[in-house]
Amino acid sequence: MMEENENRARVEIFSKAVRAGKRTYFFDVKATQSNQYYLTITESKKRFDQDGKFHYEKHKVFLYKEDFDKFVEGLSDVIEFIKTGKKPEVENLPAETTNLNDVNFEDLEDSDSKK
Repeated sequence: MMEENENRARVEIFSKAVRAGKRTYFFDVKATQSNQYYLTITESKKRFDQDGKFHYEKHKVFLYKEDFDKFVEGLSDVIEFIKTGKKPEVENLPAETTNLNDVNFEDLEDSDSKK
């Protein structure tokens, strides 16, 4: 039964691949054991070793339903900035989000490895 639940957690509900130059982006909807949907975004790049053999380098982001609105808003803001060069107006951000350069990614990796 446990093995069945683990396999179910990995089942893709819906997938879309987007080829963009040398990269491919995969958008995969998956379900948790409690049947809650979440999104994984995977960037895949073909890389070659010194001896000419290739492998795929992958980077993955997990995005949960409760974060969709904020993620889309942030993504829209940066895309708009790239297109126009104009920064979006900042609306009274909470103090903890005003200096995002203080993020310690090593701390994030440690918390992920404990799960």
